Amino acid sequence: MALERLPWVGSLKKADTKKAQGVELVPVLFQLERLLTRFYLVARQLECRYNNRETLRIDDEYDVQDLLHALLKTMCDDVRPEDVAPTRAGASSRVDFLLKTERIVVEVKMASFKLQDKQIGEQLIVDIERYKSHPDCSTLFCFVYDPGHHIANPVGLETDLSRKHDNLAVRVLVIPR
Repeated sequence: MALERLPWVGSLKKADTKKAQGVELVPVLFQLERLLTRFYLVARQLECRYNNRETLRIDDEYDVQDLLHALLKTMCDDVRPEDVAPTRAGASSRVDFLLKTERIVVEVKMASFKLQDKQIGEQLIVDIERYKSHPDCSTLFCFVYDPGHHIANPVGLETDLSRKHDNLAVRVLVIPR
């Protein structure tokens, strides 16, 4: 099922584009941003289960990845978790999600007392450099989940890193703000 068929997402036409922090969002990027901006609402809704049934709790970055993986599958057919990124300076890493057909890498971070603005910014700068050489990545979408509001200036973090980095379009989104 295409994401635009879901009633809470609404109609998205091919001609729909939006500029966000200097990065043009083509329809799939617009859909992805819309999905991620609502991630917090989905996570909160899962806490309100009928008859106090157990639910998925979002305690760490792996929990964010699990829920996001399920949501991405509503949007794209080929979602590849934990894809290996090219080695740079003797170190390799794993891409959180590769949307192969769309040539989009989604990198997930979860802010905490130990992982705040400075550390997340530094990690994202390293990720941007690494993904510039990824053969299947033309856009890097960095999703920073911050339910505890540990990021002092989320708009500043987004603005500083969301732009073209050589041939790589980068969009950073901190949710919630």
